[in-house]
Amino acid sequence: MTLRLFDTETRTLRDFVPLAPGHASVYLCGATVQGDPHIGHVRSGVAFDVLRRWLLAHDYDVAFVRNVTDIDDKILNKAAEAGRPWWEWAATFERSFIWAYQQLNVLPPSIEPRATGHITQMVEMMQRLIDNGHAYAAEGDVYFDVRSYPQYGSLSGHKLDDVHQGESDGCGKRDPRDFTLWKTAKPGEPSWPTPWGWGRPGWHLECSAMAEFYLGESFDIHCGGVELVFPHHENEIAQAKCAGDGFAQYWLHNGWVTMGGEKMSKSLGNVLSVPNVLEKVRPQELRYYLGSAHYRSVLEYSDTALEEGAAAYRRIESFITRTQERAGQVSVGRWTEAFGRAIDDDLAVPAALAEVHGKVREGNIALDNGNLEDARVIASQVRAMMGIVGADPLDEHWTEQTADTSAATEALDVLVRAELERRETARADKNWAVADEVRERLVRAGIEVVDTPNGPEWSLGTGR
Repeated sequence: MTLRLFDTETRTLRDFVPLAPGHASVYLCGATVQGDPHIGHVRSGVAFDVLRRWLLAHDYDVAFVRNVTDIDDKILNKAAEAGRPWWEWAATFERSFIWAYQQLNVLPPSIEPRATGHITQMVEMMQRLIDNGHAYAAEGDVYFDVRSYPQYGSLSGHKLDDVHQGESDGCGKRDPRDFTLWKTAKPGEPSWPTPWGWGRPGWHLECSAMAEFYLGESFDIHCGGVELVFPHHENEIAQAKCAGDGFAQYWLHNGWVTMGGEKMSKSLGNVLSVPNVLEKVRPQELRYYLGSAHYRSVLEYSDTALEEGAAAYRRIESFITRTQERAGQVSVGRWTEAFGRAIDDDLAVPAALAEVHGKVREGNIALDNGNLEDARVIASQVRAMMGIVGADPLDEHWTEQTADTSAATEALDVLVRAELERRETARADKNWAVADEVRERLVRAGIEVVDTPNGPEWSLGTGR
């Protein structure tokens, strides 16, 4: 394995060399659980699940931490508007995110810590920052002194004079560029005791404290969306380094999901929630679509692009299913060298999928020529590659969802077979008009027909 990753901080491709041989420690910034997840939210989960699966496939012991921000201004405001307790609001949407990750076959993290469960670690880190001269308390708030850290801006490339934290100046803040570590208690808001008074954590502090607690003072990889580079991840680095930690050795960031060229967000009103999108395509098809672009690229959403991705997935699925029906059980084999080189090249999934589709074409030719053993070997390679992508059609994860639709599929098979028999009879009678009419009607209904030496076979196609 010669995995090379694009490190945001150095802006270079770097060989992945873990701190401890055979062990990989990864921290992914998870959800702020203020509402239902949209596909932009879960893209990072899908993208870095591929990284995790690739490490696991090479026998790494992977510690994977994905946090939950369950205390935040947005959560408090939305819960208050709805007349609900803040903790109930956060828990409700935390479950929504977990459901979405499960639907898309994202492996569960090693631990999924909540911010409110780590106040002790945050208080301890703030005390170290104050003792080291990098933070100060003022009227119940605690702020980080940005000017005390000369390397501030190393991740984002921001110059100190251009820094704007996007938060109010607050009482006692010495410099508007300083950011809040701890917010003094307000009437009606949740709060916890500290040496500087009752209050609640600022957003940035939680990740530095939890990463240190679970992964140690130094760990391998920190992941998240590109929108987190500044100020969130910049501030994480400043806090951790000034508290005495080595912190992350590599920084990876996934690109946005956009619509009409604009970042998908609730404020823009162009949100596509995961449940709504799953009314258009199956979970494995959405997983394939979200993971098909390079993780660092912008993924421009459209219904057409979604359906094209789903159709591409179904071609892979159809090949594996046909092979198993005709050649027997298809086990998980070994990925090809070309696939491995693509994933090693900064998780280049588009190139890896090009290899998958090339093998599918090769396998279909083998099937059509009656070379069943060759087809089965190729199908086993495809399963291995799609397993790394997280969308192996025969993965047991999809079994339950498939079972729910098995009765409908059987009924559809009876109807389609009857139409195909009618078509075969017409072809035998050289009634080409009727034969073509049957095929066209099936295509319009979203059913693909493939003529094979053993007779016609059908599958749900691009019109589904």
